[in-house]
Amino acid sequence: MDVNFFYAVLLVVTGFLAGIINTLAGGGSNLTIPALMVMGMPADIANATNRVGVILQGIVGVKGFHKAGKVEKADIVPVLMPTLLGGLLGALLASYAPESILKPLLLTTMISMTVVMLVRPGVIAAPEGTVPFKVSEKPSAWLALFVAGIYGGFVQAGVGFVLIAALAGTLRYDLVRTNALKMVCTIGFTALALAVFIWNDQVWWVPGLILASGTMVGSIIAVRFAIKAKAEHLKWFLFFMTVIGSIAAYFS
Repeated sequence: MDVNFFYAVLLVVTGFLAGIINTLAGGGSNLTIPALMVMGMPADIANATNRVGVILQGIVGVKGFHKAGKVEKADIVPVLMPTLLGGLLGALLASYAPESILKPLLLTTMISMTVVMLVRPGVIAAPEGTVPFKVSEKPSAWLALFVAGIYGGFVQAGVGFVLIAALAGTLRYDLVRTNALKMVCTIGFTALALAVFIWNDQVWWVPGLILASGTMVGSIIAVRFAIKAKAEHLKWFLFFMTVIGSIAAYFS
């Protein structure tokens, strides 16, 4: 696919913003998927191509969190197992499901997360000093991560919020470590989803890689901010993004 200068700039800028949003909260794909569709991509192709930027952004973000000592290495495998299983199932569903269900699913998810953040913010933001649970100690966490994986494999947009709810809500991680593990999970099920989409010839590589150049830079900046920011600021940024994501989902 030919990409002119205007579309290249559009993809880099939206990718940059999405990289920041996805690293600190979620919902960046509400920007990138429409940007891809502006170029004339069908919704299913845009949904697949978007994963290129997501996976490369995730790799850069996890590297930054790991360097700052914010990645809980011992918890990676237990957290990844249910999300990978769910991600594979979600990607298979996305490849064959009608496009008409993507928007209702996204809108329902975003509004639900906004309500949770408004009514019970403590569910997402654990008090300082809270000792996290292990997945083996909370069977509900396994189920929550599996569902998050299905959603992420099916439609990337908004999956960060679902993962945050699973990791911070059931396992009680602080938001910085939650975001670090969220990105580990995102890399895992996005890799599976991308493999399915590649198999079905649904990825347009040139716009995908241009988009990724922006998401990676955005993620680098966001990691630096997350490490230095106060927990209260991260919580309000997360809430603000759930509201924006709900509005974006409604008008998309």
